[in-house]
Amino acid sequence: MFLLTGTIASLIISAIWIFAFIEKKTADRCIHCIVKNIFVINLVSIAIQRYVLKYRHFLVTDGYKTESFIKFFIVAIVVGVAFMFISALFNNMIAFEKEEPKKSHGARFMKVISAIFVALGTACYYGTIWGKGNFGDVTADQLLITLFSPTEGTETSVYVDGFEGPVFQVILITAIFCLFVFGNFKLVYKACKKNKVILNDLWKRIICLVLSVVCLAGGVTYGVQEFRLKQLINAYFINSDLFDENYVNPKTASYTFPEKKRNLIFISLESLENSYLSKELGGNMDENLMPELTELAQEGFIFSDTDGKFGGPQQAPGTQWSVASLVNMTSGLPMKMPNEPNSYGTDGNFLPGAYTMMELLRDNGYQQSMMMGSPAKFGGLDFYFGNHGCEDIKDYRWAIKSGKLPDGYKVWWGYEDEKLYEYAMEELTRLSETGQPFSFIMETSATHRPGGYLKEGSPQPYPSPYANAIAFSTAETVKFVRWIQQQPFYENTTIVMIGDHISMETDFFEFYNFDESYHRSQFNLILNPDPSVAKLSEARQRNRLYANYDMFPTMLAGIGVKVEGERLGIGTNLFSNKDTLFEEYGVDFINNELEKKSEIYNNEILKLQNTAEKAE
Repeated sequence: MFLLTGTIASLIISAIWIFAFIEKKTADRCIHCIVKNIFVINLVSIAIQRYVLKYRHFLVTDGYKTESFIKFFIVAIVVGVAFMFISALFNNMIAFEKEEPKKSHGARFMKVISAIFVALGTACYYGTIWGKGNFGDVTADQLLITLFSPTEGTETSVYVDGFEGPVFQVILITAIFCLFVFGNFKLVYKACKKNKVILNDLWKRIICLVLSVVCLAGGVTYGVQEFRLKQLINAYFINSDLFDENYVNPKTASYTFPEKKRNLIFISLESLENSYLSKELGGNMDENLMPELTELAQEGFIFSDTDGKFGGPQQAPGTQWSVASLVNMTSGLPMKMPNEPNSYGTDGNFLPGAYTMMELLRDNGYQQSMMMGSPAKFGGLDFYFGNHGCEDIKDYRWAIKSGKLPDGYKVWWGYEDEKLYEYAMEELTRLSETGQPFSFIMETSATHRPGGYLKEGSPQPYPSPYANAIAFSTAETVKFVRWIQQQPFYENTTIVMIGDHISMETDFFEFYNFDESYHRSQFNLILNPDPSVAKLSEARQRNRLYANYDMFPTMLAGIGVKVEGERLGIGTNLFSNKDTLFEEYGVDFINNELEKKSEIYNNEILKLQNTAEKAE
C-alpha cells in the first residue's frame, strides 16, 4: 500500500515534470522520467518513513491507519517536488537571480507577520507533539495547573528535551522560512526561448503569508484537538450538578474507628501500570517485567476492571499526573481548574476547603510522615500536605538539611529510591516506637520519565532501558515491603500500593509496539487490611469501574474505619457493596461532568468568592 501510494505521488510529479521541463515529449523521454521518479521518490520516501517517521514496515500494512498513508503521500509529494526542483537547477532549467526587494512598510510588515505566524504555528505543533510524547495523554487543565505550580526539582533532562525538541525545531524552521521570505532573489524559468520570472518578491510575500496562515491555523487546530481545549470552555462556562448531588464533605461525615487503630503505609509507585505484566496476567508484554511484585500480589487484594487477575482504575479528569494522583487518593477529589485565577503553589491556597485523610487521621491521634526523593515543593506538594495535617515532610531538601546527603548531591529527581527505602525503614521504625498509631506516605521516582533511573551495575536483561528500570525498581519495592512484613508493627499495619498514574514514557510503548486497543491501568495492591473487610469476595474485586479518588475511603476502610454512607468526597469505598460513581452513572458521563464547572468545588473546596460576593 505504501509503495502504491508513493507511485501515485510519483506519477503526479512526473506529469508536472513532463509538462514543464521536457521540451520534446517523446515516449522514451516520458517513460524514462516516470520510471526515474517512481524509483527515486519511493526510495527516499521509504527511507524517511523508516528512519524519520519511525514506521516499522513498508511492505506489511496491517495495523496502519489511513492517516499513516496520508502522511506518506505528503512526504512523497514533498520529496518529488524537491527532486524536481534540484534537477531543474542542475540542468539550468531554472535559476536564482538577485532582486532588490520592495522596501515599503507594507512589504516589510507582510514578511514579519508571516515569520511570526510560522513561529507560533510550529510552536503549537511541535510543542503539542513534545507534550504528548513526554507526558502522555495530558489535557489543558493539567498543563495550566502545572503552569501555576512550582517546578523545583524537575529532572534536568526534561528541560534539555524541551530545548532540543520543540524549541530547536521552532527556531530551525522559522530561520529557514526567514531566509526564504527575506532573501534578495527571484526565480527565473529558462526552459523556454525567453526567460520568465516565476517567483519575485511580491509573489514570495503572498505565498509566504498564505503558508504562514495555514501553518498557524494547522498548529493551533492540532493543539486544540490533542489537548482537548474544549475542557477549558466547560471548566469556565458550563455548570455541572455532579458535586451538588454526590459530594460528601469528609469534615462533616460520620466515622467509627476500630478499638485498636491500625497503622497505614501508603506507597505511591511512580508510573506503575499493569501493562508491564505478561499478557496472560492481564498485561501487554510477552514477558512479565514485575515477577516479584506479581508474587507479592497473591497475598493481598487487587481491585481490577477486568475478569483477569490484574487491572486498575479508569482515567478521569484531574487524576492523570503525580501531584493530582496524591491529591485524589488522599482527599477523594479530582484536581480541577477553578473558574477564577488560583495558584496551587502558594501557602494556604492548595484546596483550602478540603478535609483530607491526613487531617482526619491527625484529628484521631495518628502520627504522620510523608517521604519522597524529590523536592516536595514540586507541584506545591509541600503546601498540600503541610496545610492538610501532615507537616512532617521528609523530601530531598530534608535529606540535604539533615546531613543524610552532602550539599550539592543530586541523582535523578533528587536522590535515588535505594536511599528512599533506607530512610523509610528508619522512619517507620521511629513511628512504630512512638506508641501511637501512624500513617506513612511515600512516593517513588525510579520509573519516572524520561527513561527511568537505573543505578550503575544493575542488571539489564531487556533491550529497553525503561523496562530494566521497571524490573529493578519493582524488585527493590518488594524487598522493602518484605522488610515491613518482618517487623513487629506489621501485624497491625495495612499497606496500600498503587501506581500514581499510567506511564508517560511513550518511547517505551513505541519500542514494544503496544496494542493501541489495550486498556492501560494503574497497578494496585492492598496488603493486610482490617479483618472487617478482609473477607471481601473475589467477585467483588473484579470488573470494578473506579477512579483514583475512590482510594480515599477505601484506604480508610483498609485500616478499619467505618464511614456512614461509604462515600467521602466523590470517592466510594471499594470494600463496600456501594457502587462507585463510574458504576452508577457510567465512565463517559462522569468524566464529561468532571470537566465542567462546579460551584461547590470552586466555593467550598477552592474557597473562591463568586462574582456577587465580590461586588458587595
